[in-house]
Formats: sequence, structure tokens, C-alpha cells
Amino acid sequence: MATRQTLTMLAAFWLIAAGAGPAAGGPLDGDGSGYDNERLRPGIYPAAPVPEDFAVPNEPGHSPLDIDWSVGLRGSYSSQSDGEDSFVTTLSPQASGTYRGQRSTLTFTGSTDLARANGRDTIGITGAALEVSGQYALDRLTTLSSHAALGHARDLPGTPGLDPQIIRPAGETTASLGLGVTRRFGRFNLGLDGTLARTAYGDSLRRDTGLTNHDDSNFWSSNASLRLGYQATPIFEVFGAAEIGRDMFDRPSANLGERLDATDKTLRAGVTGTWGEIVSASASMGLGQRDFDADGFSDVSTELYDASITFRPDPTLNLTAGLSTIIAPPGADADGTARIEHSANAEIDYTVNSWLRLRASADWTRWKQVDGSERETRYGLGAGADYQVSRHTALSADYDYGHRENSASGTLDSHTISVGVTLQR
Repeated sequence: MATRQTLTMLAAFWLIAAGAGPAAGGPLDGDGSGYDNERLRPGIYPAAPVPEDFAVPNEPGHSPLDIDWSVGLRGSYSSQSDGEDSFVTTLSPQASGTYRGQRSTLTFTGSTDLARANGRDTIGITGAALEVSGQYALDRLTTLSSHAALGHARDLPGTPGLDPQIIRPAGETTASLGLGVTRRFGRFNLGLDGTLARTAYGDSLRRDTGLTNHDDSNFWSSNASLRLGYQATPIFEVFGAAEIGRDMFDRPSANLGERLDATDKTLRAGVTGTWGEIVSASASMGLGQRDFDADGFSDVSTELYDASITFRPDPTLNLTAGLSTIIAPPGADADGTARIEHSANAEIDYTVNSWLRLRASADWTRWKQVDGSERETRYGLGAGADYQVSRHTALSADYDYGHRENSASGTLDSHTISVGVTLQR
């Protein structure tokens, strides 16, 4: 009898290990529960599964430091209404990391874009960025935050939408350092932030003015903001915010003869709302004023609008939209004292399954130079898809349409098709 029971137990164990039992269904069983049928597992389809390495980051024994990296190679072909076509190859390495402590979080991100246009031998850096940010909880009511960032951007000659007078665009280098603190007092939330930044431009080559120096556009900026919010309900918060900023230029403007040093003041009031993880929205309006030190420049005042919404009904669909108004320095190759810019954008992201993701976007921008003649309106549409070949390899394809109407350089339309491959951790 003992021998028969032993044989029966061994046979049952062998059947389970071999996959004969219902708990070990294979990928072709039809119920989608197979251990290696990741795409059709119950509770996963059509959302992408979470990698095991990041599933439980705070579990004992798990490393508090997460590091990620990727390298992308992309080719883009652009056709413009002025007859100028271009082909650009871009290599984009990126890295990021997050450290999670008991009371602190530290993150860093770094990226570089190396591009070559129209088969030329020279390779240029069209973009580079490094940012480090952190948070530290002093107690359950008070949080300190900080960030430091360094970036560089420079368009390639012939970039779609570039002013046709510009043969070689000027590079822009930015650096910033910021500190902040937030404190909760019952239903009130108080935040104080301060930022110091530097913006510098390189030389540009133009058809009308030749090699053009932009040292008169380089400036230092500082900003301090105070925000007070009241949690009226568990969902809605009403808030008011005040900011004061200062821009100090290195040299007098070459076109206007005086420095564009100015003080910015803004007041805003608005409301934010959060419905779990499904909807988050914010809207505010206010007034902005830019006061110039020089008596010969007229001060600038305008109404400011800002709104954003994120809608995520399930893990597979994500929709975002926003609009904003800003007052900013005129920038390089500009003829005004300041720039007022209105912009809007919308994006949709749909995960079909763990292999395929679809994307679409739209954007609109209108700006004008204060005390200058230049005005511009732009809008664009885009669509794309990402196909996950394996855990470490993804393919992507995109189409973008851009339209620009500039008072100085006229109208330009562009169509861009790009394909790429990304290797990731």
C-alpha cells in the first residue's frame, strides 16, 4: 500500500512538472495564462507588464539605486515648401538614475544628440542636457527640494521652420540652480522657491548680416516665487501665486543701444483638481508686467493664462493638453525689447499591447516682439508608433507636419518622416 501511494504521488508530481496540470498551461492553451505568454496574461493585456527588476523597489533587499540607459539611432527625411530637402542622422545616448532613501530621493538624467545632415563628414551636437534634482523630507509636513541643470541646443542648418536668412544658427547654452521648500498647515499648503539661471548665445551666420555676434543677448536671471494653496475638498485646491524676477544683460543691445535689464512681476490665481489616478487638471489666470530699467523702453503688461489636463481612464490610454502665456526676453536674432508668447499642445498615447504603442500630437504657438516688427505663428501635427521587438530593443516610426508664418521671412510648410531603433537596458 505504501509503495502504491508513493508511486501515485511521484506520478502526480511528474505530471505537474511536465505541464499536464491546469496550473501550467502553455502559450497555446487558449486561455492566455501560460507563464511564457506574457502578451496575453490575465490582468496584463493590453497594458505592458512591469519589468521584474522594478516591480517592488522598496522591498527589503532591493537596491535603493535604479539606473537606466538607452541609445537611439534615427534617420529623418524632411521636405519643405521652399524646395529645400534634407536628411539627418541622429545618435542619442541617454542615461538616468534614481536613489531612494528613507527620507530623501535623488534623481539624475543626462542626454546628448549627435547629428549629421545630408551626408556631411562633420557631426554636430544639436542638444545636450544634464539635470540633477532631489527632495528631502524634514518631517511629515515639510519637504525641501533642489535642482541643478545644464543644457545646450543648436539647430542644424536647413532645419524645418528655420528662418531662411540664417545659414548657421546660434547655439544656446543654459544653466540653472534652484532651491525650494513646501510646508503644510492643516488645509493650507505653502511653497517658496528660488532660481538662479544663466543664458548665453554663440555666433550665427546670416545671409543679410554675415557672421553675427550675440553677446548682447547673454543674460543672468533670478526668480523667487511664493505659492499658497487651500485644500477646499479632497479633490480641489484653490491657490494664489506671486513671482518676482530679474534679468541682467551683459551688454547694451546692438540694435537698440541700451541694456534690456528688467524686473518681472506676476500674480496668479487658480484651481487644481485630482481624481485619483484618472484625471488631474489645473487652470490659472493673472497679470504679468516687465519693467525696464532704461527710460527709453516702454514697460510691458499682459494677461497670463495657464491650463493643463491629464486624463488616464486606464493604464493603456493617456491624454494630455495644455496652454500657457509667457513674457520672455527677445532672444537672439530679434528686433524687439521682449517677446509675448501664447502656446497650446495636446498629446495622446495608446498602448495596444505589450509590443505596440501608438502616439499622436498637435501644437500651436504665436508670438510677437514688443517694440519690434516681427511676429510669428506656428502649428504642427504628428503621429508615430513604437514596436517593442524585445525587452532591450524597440523600433519607432514618426511623421510630422509643420507650418510657419513669419512676418519677416514668409510662409513655410514642412513634412518630416523618421524611423529609428533604440537599444535600452
